[in-house]
Amino acid sequence: MQSQRTKLTQVVAMVVASSFALTACGPGSEESTAASGAPASSAPVEEQSATPRLALSYDGGILVLDAESLQQIADIPTDGFIRLNSADNGRHVFVSEAGGFRVLDMGTWTRQHGDHGHHYTTPPTMTDMRFGGEEPGHVVPHDARITLFTDGTGEVDIVEPAELLRGNAKSSEYTAPEPHHGVAVSRGDGSLVVTSGNEETRSGIVILDRDRTEIARNDQCPGVHGETAAAHGVLTFGCEDGILIVRGNEIQKVHSPDAYGRIGNQVGSADSAIVLGDYKTDKDAELESPNRFTLTDTRTGQMRVVTLPASYSFRSIERGPSGSAVILGTDGALHVYDPVTGAEIKKIDVIGAWTEPDEWQAAMPNVHVQDGIAYVADPTAKAVVAVDLVTGERQGQADLTRSTIELTGVTG
Repeated sequence: MQSQRTKLTQVVAMVVASSFALTACGPGSEESTAASGAPASSAPVEEQSATPRLALSYDGGILVLDAESLQQIADIPTDGFIRLNSADNGRHVFVSEAGGFRVLDMGTWTRQHGDHGHHYTTPPTMTDMRFGGEEPGHVVPHDARITLFTDGTGEVDIVEPAELLRGNAKSSEYTAPEPHHGVAVSRGDGSLVVTSGNEETRSGIVILDRDRTEIARNDQCPGVHGETAAAHGVLTFGCEDGILIVRGNEIQKVHSPDAYGRIGNQVGSADSAIVLGDYKTDKDAELESPNRFTLTDTRTGQMRVVTLPASYSFRSIERGPSGSAVILGTDGALHVYDPVTGAEIKKIDVIGAWTEPDEWQAAMPNVHVQDGIAYVADPTAKAVVAVDLVTGERQGQADLTRSTIELTGVTG
């Protein structure tokens, strides 16, 4: 999910000075041991500007790169299959492990001193902060808070960015009536939007007020999966036959043009009222390689289905500058679309052609967009490529030591 990030970043900026003071003065804060492959420095290094970084998972660990030079900063070992989600606070990444969410500090400290900002970098470190329990699922930054949903227990953790920056594993909690593969979104007024279902089936969403009393419900969303936010805080949730749009406490169902038209993954943008979603129509397929995607206007409920000149995977969809829709095709190109007209406005060749693997956990190319730059990881070539989405020019390329699986980043 990409929308509402500006608001969250602003809140982070206001609390980061105090969090630096607490962290820098805490026991051992300047004695952090660099992870394998990281610089040996034990003290923060002052920088003059932001330090964006990338995190790439592989079977057995996480690579951390400088997003500008693409130089590897650290190689952090992990156990088992993991997933990566940015906390969208400029500094942390949530690492989904078998027993819950763990917090990776990407190594950026920010301190405001008078009229001048001083920026400090430290070695990336896997912290002791943990949330949730068995089978961690979705991570949703929205409205200056971060909501974690644990599939195995139905537990919802609402994390305040200020506490996270201070190094506190503190959260408020809610537990869904039954565990399921779900998602929850905490909103600025204290309300909570959460999926409804159980281990066998999922049917829709429920809106709860700050006291967790039900306000509204919609059970017309079979197989509800995934969420995002568009401009003005409008939320969407995917269904096997369309999408749910949440405006305030009103829920609208928008049907797909096909009887089975599954929108399981969506990406929003604070710059656009239109949500980008994937689109699958073969209910019985073990692996469907879609070549169509959806653009849904959250103001009108109008859904546009657009044909792509290649197929793509669930790790292939992103948003670019001005809310543009960005899709990494199996032809190895980034396809950039106008979200209003659905017209392709740019095609950028990046990597070689590829095929989506049978297992979704396997390594495959994926894309992450940060500050107008698209980062494409190619596990076959063991490389990462940076492309400017405005100019279409390649900004850099680097070889990796591993075949990577997932990719995210922090702005620093």
